[in-house]
Amino acid sequence: MVMDTSGVPSRKRSFFCLAYGLEAALNVGKTQQVLIPEAYLKAKVGPFEVWGGRRREVIGLADSTMGLGPYAWSGNALPIPKIQIGLPDFTPLPMTGGLLAVQGFFAHGWFDNGFVKNSYLHQKALYGRFGKPHWPVQLYAGLNHQVQWGGAVRESLPTGYVRGGRFPSGLNDYVDVITGKSLGTRLEVDTSKYSPFDRENRLGNHLGTVDLGLEIRGREYSLLLYRQSIYEDGSLYYLTNIADGLNGIRFTNRRRLRSVISLQRLLVEFLYTRSQGGSVFADSPARLRGRDNYFNHGQYRDGWSYQGRTIGTPFITPWYTTRSDLPTHWFTNNNRVMVFHTALQLLVQSRYSLFLKCSVSENQGIYDIPFTPPAWQFSSLLALQLPVTRTGWQVNLSAAIDRGRLYTDQFGVYAGLRKSWVQPKKNTSPSAYRNIHGFPVRQQ
Repeated sequence: MVMDTSGVPSRKRSFFCLAYGLEAALNVGKTQQVLIPEAYLKAKVGPFEVWGGRRREVIGLADSTMGLGPYAWSGNALPIPKIQIGLPDFTPLPMTGGLLAVQGFFAHGWFDNGFVKNSYLHQKALYGRFGKPHWPVQLYAGLNHQVQWGGAVRESLPTGYVRGGRFPSGLNDYVDVITGKSLGTRLEVDTSKYSPFDRENRLGNHLGTVDLGLEIRGREYSLLLYRQSIYEDGSLYYLTNIADGLNGIRFTNRRRLRSVISLQRLLVEFLYTRSQGGSVFADSPARLRGRDNYFNHGQYRDGWSYQGRTIGTPFITPWYTTRSDLPTHWFTNNNRVMVFHTALQLLVQSRYSLFLKCSVSENQGIYDIPFTPPAWQFSSLLALQLPVTRTGWQVNLSAAIDRGRLYTDQFGVYAGLRKSWVQPKKNTSPSAYRNIHGFPVRQQ
């Protein structure tokens, strides 16, 4: 069950509102497990919003419903508890006449992983839109920054990685985490507090993307093009890993429905993470600043994950989910991937939605332990949504398949019944509410 007192989004918002969300799930099998994916309180004052708890999110300029999900924060893992303040919608800047609008947030969260306990999440993002809302062409640009920092190790690490079993977590350290400042630029550093690893790098595990987007809207269609460039170890600054990133183009049909079957959306994406700045890491020359080893980290051996699930793109997976004959590593044994993804949505008789998603990937492992030969993988999902009444009931049916050398071959089916107590407004020409938490986050 999902409840949110804010209801369906609307262009006419009240100046002040309070809302909450709650979702619980019970897994029954060999062991019973209760999960709470969402439990949060939020308040909105004017354009600003503050909330705390667990809340489903995806962050970045990308299609979050049809695509692979944004690279750094895809919604693949259980939401991390946090407190966040920001502008959830694009808000026009004063004295620009709506030509420039910004959106962003600042957050603090709490990790609970197996290798490092009680570590923190620092997160922020800032995005801009150029073009008035009614213009047929709009440009988007921005970046997001995520850091895992602080905490204490549950297992042993070499003395070069940690001092006293804990990572720095003071107020001055928090400032360094926010700014991303390297300790390597300082002349005097407390060697009893900061390990050689800290002194040669930035505090914590930093990563994110720099995003660009272009939207073209006509009366009968719209096109969205986007690019997410990856940064994790300084390579993007020197443009040595500029080949890596997520690229996408989405077509949306805005015409009035006249046929029995109509194409609503078509998406094509390409994810590439093989470069990582090259196979050699060296501070000088800059062109050798490579071997980024995405989602792995020397101190935070759980990598970019939360409770065993990848926080970022689901195509960089934990090593224990891959075939048993493949090598193991700290978190992921496969972060050099090339993925072709396509998805489409059909509307049948103006009521029933059919979704088809297909992904083909070539997986090369990591630089330290490459897959020889590379492992190919095919993954596909077919889903059908059937509204059975006009009172909010909906039947969901889906089937998925995995075939290849990366995972064991699997096939699964799903059937579900959903009830919604808040009905979307009728609109023959759907318009999307666009923000960085999925692009678009929701349609009505």
